[in-house]
Amino acid sequence: MRFLIAVLDSGTATAVPGEMQAIDAFNDKLRANGHWILAAGLAAPDDATVIDNRGDIPRVTAGAFNDTAVYMAGFWIIDAPDVATAHELATEGSKCCNRAVEVRQFLGG
Repeated sequence: MRFLIAVLDSGTATAVPGEMQAIDAFNDKLRANGHWILAAGLAAPDDATVIDNRGDIPRVTAGAFNDTAVYMAGFWIIDAPDVATAHELATEGSKCCNRAVEVRQFLGG
């Protein structure tokens, strides 16, 4: 089963050196245990572009779709055998990065 672990923050690239070391160690553990698929930080919402081409004329809007103080600043995509394992890994990831995280399962497994 695949899961998204979204890192929630009010800024981008805000991790201090100790947090980065913990995140690197967590990433190594994910790889070693076969859970790793992908992880990355994201640019700030101000740098986002929303494109809506559902009508006759595409609408292109600068900035994020949702204007909130807290947003997805990074993520892990993991493989886990079940929801409980995904939650355990997300709990560890939250501790490592010192941020709240949101866990969502990919549709179709």
